[in-house]
Amino acid sequence: MIARTLAPSLAALLALATLLAPASEALARTEDDAYLRSCAPCHGNEMRGGETGPALIGRVFQQRWSSVSPGALDQFVRSTMPPSNPGKLNPADYDAALAHIRRANGWFVPQSQDAHAGTASSSGLVEWLDNRGDLASTSYSALDQINRENVSKLRIAWVWRSDNFGPTPEYYFRATPLMADGVLYTSAGIRRDVVAIDAETGETLWMYRLDEGERGARAPRRSSGRGVAYWRSRRRAEPSRVFTITPGFQLIALDARTGRPIQTFGHQGIVDLKVGLPHVTDLPKMSPGSSSPPVVVGDVVVAGVAFAASAAPPSKRGVPGWVRGYDVRTGALKWSFHTVPQAHEFGAESWQDESWRYTGNTGVWAPFSADIRRGYIYLPVEPATSDFYGAERPGDNLFSDSLVCIDARTGKRLWHYQIVHHDIWDYDLPAPPVLADITVEGKKIPAVVQVTKMGLAFVFNRVTGEPVWPIEERPVPQSDVPGEKTSATQPFPTKPAPFEPQGLRDEDVIDFTPQIKREALQILGRYRHGVPYIPPSVVDPDGKGNLGTLLRPCLSGGANWQGAALDPASNILYVSSISSVCPVGLRQDPSISKLRYIGAYGEGFPKGSLGGPDGLPLIKPPWGRITAIDLNTGNTLWAIPSSATPQWARDNPALAGIKLARTGAFDQVGLLVTKTLLFAGEGSGLYRAGGGGDQFYAYDKASGAIIHQLTLPANQSGVPMTYEVDGRQYIVVAVGARNVPGELVALTLP
Repeated sequence: MIARTLAPSLAALLALATLLAPASEALARTEDDAYLRSCAPCHGNEMRGGETGPALIGRVFQQRWSSVSPGALDQFVRSTMPPSNPGKLNPADYDAALAHIRRANGWFVPQSQDAHAGTASSSGLVEWLDNRGDLASTSYSALDQINRENVSKLRIAWVWRSDNFGPTPEYYFRATPLMADGVLYTSAGIRRDVVAIDAETGETLWMYRLDEGERGARAPRRSSGRGVAYWRSRRRAEPSRVFTITPGFQLIALDARTGRPIQTFGHQGIVDLKVGLPHVTDLPKMSPGSSSPPVVVGDVVVAGVAFAASAAPPSKRGVPGWVRGYDVRTGALKWSFHTVPQAHEFGAESWQDESWRYTGNTGVWAPFSADIRRGYIYLPVEPATSDFYGAERPGDNLFSDSLVCIDARTGKRLWHYQIVHHDIWDYDLPAPPVLADITVEGKKIPAVVQVTKMGLAFVFNRVTGEPVWPIEERPVPQSDVPGEKTSATQPFPTKPAPFEPQGLRDEDVIDFTPQIKREALQILGRYRHGVPYIPPSVVDPDGKGNLGTLLRPCLSGGANWQGAALDPASNILYVSSISSVCPVGLRQDPSISKLRYIGAYGEGFPKGSLGGPDGLPLIKPPWGRITAIDLNTGNTLWAIPSSATPQWARDNPALAGIKLARTGAFDQVGLLVTKTLLFAGEGSGLYRAGGGGDQFYAYDKASGAIIHQLTLPANQSGVPMTYEVDGRQYIVVAVGARNVPGELVALTLP
């Protein structure tokens, strides 16, 4: 009887301990971080004293403070610390630091300090810890201090400039900073330096730079990239880490407090990501790199691969873009996922003639996402080697152009869906998949959404990989290029509807005047055009016949790396896209490549041209848009032009006297969703012709109506983020423009 009574009690205690353990770890971590950030610079990490502050443990300290009331120590600390600006810290940081000091001395911790230490985020600190705010890539924050009633009062709090980071200024600054413990972490400059910035003032706290020499100079993606990754340990006293992937393709772990490499990670803080990838040494012109930060899932840091454009590769051979997971503490390789399957692996049969042996690319260059609770990672994979000619890689070519779900612990494939079969359009998956918990016809579904360059959104059950709505395999035009064998069908989702027009018809051309329309149709007649997935065609070498194939949407989108944002409260997905047209053809040039054909991109469109008559676009507006999609129903709620009519259109003499409605521009824009508003700029204007603008908009989420707009110092170039520190909300966005090096602009209320 006694045993039967004690057993449930013991089980209950064990269950209680299990439930409390994560909370206790989080509490200890908060206390440690508050002390290390606010007190350790003077008193030392171990509280033993420093050059400017006495010890906070030991006999002398305890003799002074152990016999007085807790309130006396509290009052003294709050009124004198930090010495340079007493009372500056927010209440949660004071409480957490005091709790840390009391626990270290074995003293009682008042309940108020204990509670505050564990809930610092509710007392004035709300962080942004992942590239898109969370691992679900929602670009969402529940903050609402900035709202529709006061957004018109937004002002610039500070500006951080990147122009002296690197040998030359960088203008196309695409980074999205992270914010942890009141510090912003970002990459900057073409060497991809890592910088820590005070989130309240914009002050540079530390920077890290690795001189990669020739390796960095020959990197395929020399830029600041899209930011860094952050990892916070559950172990007390273990410092948080910032991870970056250099242009020369090295994974580096830095101490978040100091910016110094973690010596126990890899080799003195560095893991060489080229090691372990096939063909790297014998294909120096196909060198792998990266343009996005790694992704940290639990205690695994996962690295994707980016390559140079593959329109004209030297040969059919390439380096495969395997995705790999590393131990977050040691840098040891834990697993590799083969985006080009090897012998006897699932998917190898989709590479006819054993073309898996030599084909490369299939990297994951975009940011990617994870379901942290389930330990699943969602990879948006790019095409295989040779963007526009696939005769040397016959078959569907798994896992190119696939959304792949893998286990974060093992790297094993759980499910996949190939969104483009045998890609010859460079229609890689360009954006992080967005995770949402939706309700369809009364059924709750854990979903994942992939937006695409083709202007299509694919929605799946993220656990099983089953489409939420039917996806139809529809016949598409076939190639007549010698040696090429295209897929007979391509997947088309039945819901949601396309967020960009599909294909190019005569009635789509610009028609502001009869003359403009006639000239546009004459241009159109020089190319093949029509339904989606019309294959690239061989360009007439003398320029008198066929100039290639016009793709709409173009290989730059549709959507691109800016992707989509989600309001998880309403399950409305917001997508930024452009309605682009581009000519893609094929030509022969043995001096460049051993392939029979290489890409002839842009034939007939002069550099900087939009393809139409008089310097105008070939197609009628809108040229850029934001679309709102209800993921519970699959229905489009609204679509609006993403900007005012560009200056180049308003000033064009061919349109004199014509009143132009709001048209949008040829630039995708980064989106930020908060509890009350949708924020977006007008794009940088640095990636393609016809885009860019310095306006930053706050939209009504339900209707797309503009609530407020303000002028930025330059054009929005990165995805915005938001956070709260010391009880104040900030919105930070990267900007840049021609002749304006990249900057971070912080906005807040007066």
